[in-house]
Amino acid sequence: MADTQVPSFRLPPTFEAWFAARGWAPRVHQLALTEASLRGESALLIAPTGGGKTLAGFMGSLVELAERGATNSGIPGLHTLYVSPLKALAADVQRNVMTPVTEMGLPIRIETRTGDTAAHIRQKQRKTPPDILLTTPEQLALLIASDHAAAFFADLRCVIIDEIHALAPSKRGDLLSLGLATLAQWAPACRFLGLSATVRDPQELARWLDVRGGEAAPSRIITAAGGVKADVDILISRERIPWSGHSGRFAVAEVYEAIKAAKMTLVFVNTRSQAELMFQELWNANEDGLPIALHHGSLVREQRQRVEAAMAAGQLKAVVCTSTLDLGIDWGEVDLVIQMGAPKGAARLIQRIGRANHRMDEASKAILVPTNRFEVLECRAAEAAVEAGEIDGEGVRTGSIDILAQHVMGRACGEGFRLDALFDEVRRAAPYVWLDWETFERIVDFVATGGYALKTYDRFHRIVRRSDGVWVARTARDKQAHRMNVGAIVEAPMLSVRLASFAAKAGLPKSGEQRALRAGRKLGEMEEYFLSLLTPGDTFLFGGEILRLIAIDGMDALVMRAQSDSPAIPTYNGGKFPLTTFLADRVRKMIHDRAQWKGLPGPVREWFEIQTLRSAIPPPDHLLIETFPRAGRHYLVCYPFEGRLAHQTLGMLLTRRLERLGAKPAGFVASEYAMAVWGLEDMRGLDMDAVFHPDMLGDDLEEWLAESALMKRTFAHCAIISGLIHRNLPGTEKNSRQVTFSTDLIYDVLRSHEPDHILLQAARQDAATGLLDVRRLSDMLARIRGRLVHQALERISPFAVPVMLEVGREPVFGASAMEAVLREAEEDLVRDAMG
Repeated sequence: MADTQVPSFRLPPTFEAWFAARGWAPRVHQLALTEASLRGESALLIAPTGGGKTLAGFMGSLVELAERGATNSGIPGLHTLYVSPLKALAADVQRNVMTPVTEMGLPIRIETRTGDTAAHIRQKQRKTPPDILLTTPEQLALLIASDHAAAFFADLRCVIIDEIHALAPSKRGDLLSLGLATLAQWAPACRFLGLSATVRDPQELARWLDVRGGEAAPSRIITAAGGVKADVDILISRERIPWSGHSGRFAVAEVYEAIKAAKMTLVFVNTRSQAELMFQELWNANEDGLPIALHHGSLVREQRQRVEAAMAAGQLKAVVCTSTLDLGIDWGEVDLVIQMGAPKGAARLIQRIGRANHRMDEASKAILVPTNRFEVLECRAAEAAVEAGEIDGEGVRTGSIDILAQHVMGRACGEGFRLDALFDEVRRAAPYVWLDWETFERIVDFVATGGYALKTYDRFHRIVRRSDGVWVARTARDKQAHRMNVGAIVEAPMLSVRLASFAAKAGLPKSGEQRALRAGRKLGEMEEYFLSLLTPGDTFLFGGEILRLIAIDGMDALVMRAQSDSPAIPTYNGGKFPLTTFLADRVRKMIHDRAQWKGLPGPVREWFEIQTLRSAIPPPDHLLIETFPRAGRHYLVCYPFEGRLAHQTLGMLLTRRLERLGAKPAGFVASEYAMAVWGLEDMRGLDMDAVFHPDMLGDDLEEWLAESALMKRTFAHCAIISGLIHRNLPGTEKNSRQVTFSTDLIYDVLRSHEPDHILLQAARQDAATGLLDVRRLSDMLARIRGRLVHQALERISPFAVPVMLEVGREPVFGASAMEAVLREAEEDLVRDAMG
């Protein structure tokens, strides 16, 4: 229902008095959700940022708990479970929900349970559950995998899923959906409430929430009316707009001025590397000594909490952050959001904009800062989408096989399960409605034996069927191993960054002097890959400081604070967002539509004009392909705008095909917007319809996947998530080399002896949308069939300059060195393309 009509429902007098004392009145959608909740109905609330979604979700539970009677068991029972995608969000909600509870004097106990919660507190929560427990999807999976879990949840009356739009289209959403189906089985009277920002298809999200099955009514959709459109500007720097790169260093002075003019600013970046660089650049520009902080997921928990507490207290002027602060935490003082670089999706942009003026009736103010020329277009497209109220969305995904295998193991670790009952339960989870009995049996057999090719190895036997037909974990060690490895996210191998000191004397040892190192305070975690590229004595940025690597000792990187003019910028494999298909389509249309060029900066318009003279700008449903010679090589460049992952897969497949055609390809490079292949033979005479034929996704794809390192990496992720390989075991932790050796060995065995193994099937399923993005590439090849525009050129075109700057680029860790290299290459390319 849209809340155009005021419901007749009224809150109890105590609650009405609390609203009145604050000068508030409950909003229509808050009353509607509370009424639905008290009737035992499941419901999805769609409301913009600042619409009071969280309070609305809890209101029915608070009313019930204020008037409650005894529990079924006669001992304290868990009434409401709140699930959040972020640990910080759970802690923030506890602070906010405790306010009305305390001020109304309600006898309600609210606690948080995340990965940061101490073990003794978790044990106490199991024995005497709070009335309301705030947690994460991973902690719910752990609770379900614990002893006597069904009894723990027996009195559960309400589950609240916050930021459901962010969870549902992910593997974490698959894990949560399976957990919700289990809760619906154990607590039939339980209702499920979803809290969501504005989404493209509310009906699809409501179906995801429907886990009760049987005669239960479908989830009701409640849509909040109103909300003020965001005030979004694009910062077109006074400085020159780079052709390539993502640092945004050129605009730091203007960003700093915007921070000075605002009360409190969140500066969002898309990766942790960019966060470190941007914080350092702002700090260097900080002549006024403004309190500016850094927040990202690799920093140690205590530092993140200090930043969050300082934000809540209004003590900071700005925070440079990643997606760790994307979701609905209420930082009341924030009045400006700055997005460095393109947001990669309209929904993500709306989410981030909503962190400013976290109130429904005030416009959120945001500034987008494009870091190169193509990003100007992407920022314009995102701005136009927000203005038009159009958002992207992936919809309900097909549930992952590896996640289901993990859930099967979890159910065996807890109460145990019967095969037919668990099958029915799993099918009530929306991501798994596709599941057939044969596939389900294969997954259970995989958890029980490892599958046909692995069943002779005892280590892969993890569950057994008892004489009464119930499947349970085989040993206590199997249970413990599962509980230590629960989760849907496979982080890159990490090392702890610790401050080190030398025994006996302060400072670094003199040449030839031998002194023992002592590991001290942990600063956070960094990817093993990046640290392995450094040698002792190298400096790098981390946590806003310059650190010198002293040594790597086991799983610790020992460091000291240092001074340096050119510290290395950390690289992180995770956290890169792909450009959404929705936004990519808008960018293609903008490039083709001359009427939209008027709103673009002068240098970008000139870039387009010269492109039309030197080459072409095709219709948005066509693909431009350019071939030209340069510096003794021959190049083929195309512009699909489908994101780096899909372009990398396209590059791999095209080079195989070009090799067969005799073009002697020597390499390729991919960006978010384009892909370039270079070779030793002229490619201008090739039949491009044959080169780009969709049949490359047949034998070419299968042959490449068979030998692809990316496929092995995808398989490794599936092996870890499914529980076939454990990174953590009681008393030990495997390093990345051990894990890679194990999974590569198993991959080769399965490909040779059981090519249809369920885990290889899971890896191929992941390849469609994960590291390889095969599905998006397939859709693109189908879309452009018969719509190719091939321009055989004598020299490089203007559009080709950004992707050509990526060719042969070696990692240069210092930001200033990187920009110097790019600038030198750029001048040469631009002279040829634009001159």
